[in-house]
Amino acid sequence: MPNLNIEYLAISDLKPNPRNARLHSQRQLHQIAASITEFGFNVPVLIDSDKVIIAGHGRVEAARKLGMETVPVLRIDHLTNEQKRAFALADNKIALNSTWDLENLQLDMKELSALDLNFDLEITGFETAEIDLLIDGATAPTKADPSDIIPEKQAEAVSRLGDLWLLGDHKLVCADACDKASYAELMDGETARVVFTDPPYMSRSTVMSVGSALSSTGNSRWRRVK
Repeated sequence: MPNLNIEYLAISDLKPNPRNARLHSQRQLHQIAASITEFGFNVPVLIDSDKVIIAGHGRVEAARKLGMETVPVLRIDHLTNEQKRAFALADNKIALNSTWDLENLQLDMKELSALDLNFDLEITGFETAEIDLLIDGATAPTKADPSDIIPEKQAEAVSRLGDLWLLGDHKLVCADACDKASYAELMDGETARVVFTDPPYMSRSTVMSVGSALSSTGNSRWRRVK
């Protein structure tokens, strides 16, 4: 086991690994920077004998954003080039293979949230919604969602395949969305400026049957033209 000694080097002296396979979004870099600001730079950057970064690219970029000039580093010079490349992958991937002990995680979040902290819990990397869910638990719905209720089958279908409806200034076609001919019939030579899609399913907040809409609204502006 080699002796490891922490030293401080200028960020400008460190060289990013051109083969680094780990990407960091600006959002994550801000999270790392916030963590460094609150807790300190507690995890040294790993470099080789040529000062090429093996692990810690995100921490170096976050430190640069904070205006830091030097960072703690550990020189790893006992590995072969092949081992350094494999270790860089393992350092990122192995941590992703773990899971949370939800009971302990919830306990930590609940206890921390009850304290008078001088920092936000989002500094842990969890989103506000995730923290709320861990602290309060999932809220069971008090009543059934109307959009989950399947309507009774009608004796006769109101709309059939190939029908084209005029909804005021809008059009609605009952057709196969995977068939190009359906769009040609709907657009009638015009070009759409915006397309809203929600694959693979329609949003339940917007799905409704034409027949139910007609029977419930009695909207006289809805008429079938084909």
